[in-house]
Amino acid sequence: MFVTPLTDFPDRFLDMKSVFVSVNGRWDLFEIESTKMVGGRPVMKLKTIDTPEDAARLAQCELAVTRDQVVPLAPGRYYVFDLIGCAAVDAATGEPIGTIADVQRYPANDVYVISDEQGHRWICPVVSNFVRSVDIAARQVVIERSGLLAAKTG
Repeated sequence: MFVTPLTDFPDRFLDMKSVFVSVNGRWDLFEIESTKMVGGRPVMKLKTIDTPEDAARLAQCELAVTRDQVVPLAPGRYYVFDLIGCAAVDAATGEPIGTIADVQRYPANDVYVISDEQGHRWICPVVSNFVRSVDIAARQVVIERSGLLAAKTG
């Protein structure tokens, strides 16, 4: 099956022995029989998936690995799954702004989507002028409030 990697490290698929696949909302572990790169995309042969019909059943499914299998990142780089749920706090006052609900990726820079307790959504460009610090262990991102823009809804 062809894989559309959402990772910055698509070659990592070449060394993987197993992968979790979300099938109908349930995560199943599959052993990988072989993997090769075709046009920069991984093509995986999973054990127990032997027919085109079996493979079609996995089309558009998400793949995942356990946390101990993620590729370590350089300092100052973070996985989206680590950022989601972090508290966003005001750099000047330390007051809570909301919680990071999503990270949108754009060519120029990523954008944090922040939801507050009143149901408002804010966006903040991930640039040093606005994002002062990220502490994954403390689950906190310090943000300059001047960098926030109201997000469009609906």
